[in-house]
Amino acid sequence: MLEVAQRAVGAARRAGADYADARFGSDETESLTVRNQEMEGIDRSRSEGVGIRVLVNGRWGFAATARTDEAEVERTAALAVEIARAAARLPMEPVRLAEAEPVRATWATPVQEDPFAVALDEKVALLMETSRRAQAVAGVAFAEANLDLFRRRTFFASSEGSAIEQTVVHSGAGMEVTAIREGEVQRRSFPNSFRGHIRAAGYEHIRAIPLTEEAERIGSEAVALLSAKDCPSGETALVLDSSQVILQMHESVGHAVELDRVFGMEEAYAGTSFLRPEDRGRLRYGSDKVTIVADARLPGGLGTFGYDDEGVPAQRVVLIEDGIFQSFISGRDTAAMLGLRSTGAMRADGWANLPLIRMTNIDLEPGEGTLAEIIADTRDGIFMDTNQSWSIDDKRVNFQFGCEIAWRIKDGRLTEMYRNPNYTGITTEFWGSCDAVGGAEDWTVWGTPNCGKGQPGQVARVGHAAPPARFRNVRVGVR
Repeated sequence: MLEVAQRAVGAARRAGADYADARFGSDETESLTVRNQEMEGIDRSRSEGVGIRVLVNGRWGFAATARTDEAEVERTAALAVEIARAAARLPMEPVRLAEAEPVRATWATPVQEDPFAVALDEKVALLMETSRRAQAVAGVAFAEANLDLFRRRTFFASSEGSAIEQTVVHSGAGMEVTAIREGEVQRRSFPNSFRGHIRAAGYEHIRAIPLTEEAERIGSEAVALLSAKDCPSGETALVLDSSQVILQMHESVGHAVELDRVFGMEEAYAGTSFLRPEDRGRLRYGSDKVTIVADARLPGGLGTFGYDDEGVPAQRVVLIEDGIFQSFISGRDTAAMLGLRSTGAMRADGWANLPLIRMTNIDLEPGEGTLAEIIADTRDGIFMDTNQSWSIDDKRVNFQFGCEIAWRIKDGRLTEMYRNPNYTGITTEFWGSCDAVGGAEDWTVWGTPNCGKGQPGQVARVGHAAPPARFRNVRVGVR
């Protein structure tokens, strides 16, 4: 398959490309869902093909095909060159690529147990038992359990001499329990919402998730929320569990530091960014407790790889250090606009799509103390857990997030449970109010497999790691 990619590069060069790269990709997925001890679906898919990207006179062209015979590869390469030539009519500056060393390498996600080789009966039995235990709680209407597997093999070649083979494997599982009474609907998820807890790992990760052990507790909390009071409104100290901190980072940091947004190259689908190139090293993004990095080498992260889809090695980039904004994430073309090298953040949603700047693993570096210690140090406030909804404007400034559950903190203890909690804020003010960041004990690597961007739309699998954190004077209320 690497030879297919190399053949595509050669065909593009013969057709007139100044630069060319090609990715032969093979994607395999498996998704299982059980609801109320009945099989809702077993979805399996496989897709493979080659995408060819070229530069002609400073303009990009891209074409892809699912057929890899020699004649079809030649035709697709010529089409990519033709598209690049047509793009010359557009009123824009010619594309320049930041320098990158050619790479010849092989890389793969560390996997102890191939998740696709585990017997289907075993996977279904796990989900059935999880559903059964949650459904056994009086008042539970629906108990859903799911499992998701993903494997991508990529063979990359470029006219600069790179030749890279990579295999990425992701595995995850989770549950969602719904309770209904007199028109009120409440849900609880575990270990996280939106299909659970997915990591770059094999089936060993799924075996480590205590789905059946936690099913009764999650069901009981869903039922208890039916009788809980709505979250009170006002300004207060807010403690967030790590699973909510990571979505806060995703929306108000991760997307904001994508350099294509800053240059206005990503506007129509998901907006731009409030950041400017001159903000590097100057803008106070958060308090001195806040250090956030983009780390494509983080073990277990969905944004972990050996090389991005331009062949640039995975890197650890400091985005915010002690509250001060430091760096963007970039590709070779956008980095060149600032006279920098790429941070290795170009990835595509499979072989049929053009690479875009995508988050890798956006991580809040740990501070000190456990969640229990942060709560014990809070005289009065609200603790929120597990994301339910999110909204943020096109500049990544004004936001609101809803969570599944909250508790009142009184004199360092969790007291009354609340339903429908929500909080709002302004990005730099919110991160500036952070006065406690938990330590390594509660620092957790989470996955976000559904990050949308681009036109046509692409979905990226990105990762995040964070501990719990506390923020002062946050506006909270009911979603």
